[in-house]
Amino acid sequence: MRTVIIGSGSWGTALGQVLADNQQDVIVYGRNQAEVSDINENHHNTKYFKETELNPLLTATQDLSVVEGADFVLLAVPTIAIEDMCKKIDGYLKPNTIVINVSKGFHPETNERMSDVIRRSISSNKLSSVVSLIGPSHAEEVVIRQLTTIDAISLKMEDAKQVQMLFSNRYFRIYTGSDEIGSELGAALKNVMAIASGILSGLGYQDNTRAALITRGLQEMVRYGTFFGGQERTFMGLTGIGDLIVTCTSKHSRNFECGYQIGQENTVDNFWANNTKTVEGVRTAKIVHRVAEKNHISMPICEEVYQILYNHKKPDTCADSLMLRDLKEEFR
Repeated sequence: MRTVIIGSGSWGTALGQVLADNQQDVIVYGRNQAEVSDINENHHNTKYFKETELNPLLTATQDLSVVEGADFVLLAVPTIAIEDMCKKIDGYLKPNTIVINVSKGFHPETNERMSDVIRRSISSNKLSSVVSLIGPSHAEEVVIRQLTTIDAISLKMEDAKQVQMLFSNRYFRIYTGSDEIGSELGAALKNVMAIASGILSGLGYQDNTRAALITRGLQEMVRYGTFFGGQERTFMGLTGIGDLIVTCTSKHSRNFECGYQIGQENTVDNFWANNTKTVEGVRTAKIVHRVAEKNHISMPICEEVYQILYNHKKPDTCADSLMLRDLKEEFR
């Protein structure tokens, strides 16, 4: 069984190493010549992992035609690039390819979840199913073989189990699930909560505040996810509370880092002027604002993050806005 990973960034490289450790036939496609050469010649991806040595069995290429005949194609590119990449690889795919998605977010124009974007953008006869490989994980820890558990989510359980077997080993354990809606919405929404967590930390708030943020953020995730058909129990699992905890508390989280900078400076201006990284929660906040407003879904934390990012509201006033809302019962 052959796997091609599209994307030589941190997550694509780390997952490639998992498969190399499992003695699987795997190759990484990347556009960046320096990254591809670093993997092939030095067994490093220095841009993302400094001096971490990679499994020498892991190789990389700049030739997209490597996708031809692959049994599994894993998309490790930003959400904004998923549709275009699917159209580029469609002609190379053999019938019944399993496409694995690891991006967490929404299409920037249509608001679609990534699985829906992939199904729309790849010929139906080429696609066995989409499997979302998501959960509480940072590439920086997976690449050094820290114990990690995530989910393989698919509408086709047979394919989810194949992905589970492909990736699972002594440090990387995969569970399966079928609630695609709940899992993908949870994985996307937690990025907005992580920005909020970073903002509060940057403002100087500590453990009590973070615990409140995570707990109330989870309630928003459940409210939003179940509105669109996700199962409430999904948000109690790896793609819900698990992903939320790790992203809201970790130095490895770009979303937390983004929020922390904004909170420290009490303004979003410098972030917009200088940021060069993909921070999925920034785009997600805009989409959630738009969708929640249209459907009258109460999302106060997400709304404050949106106001900070797009209307330049001062972060320190947002905390007051949340704390001084009308008092209510907890689960209403």
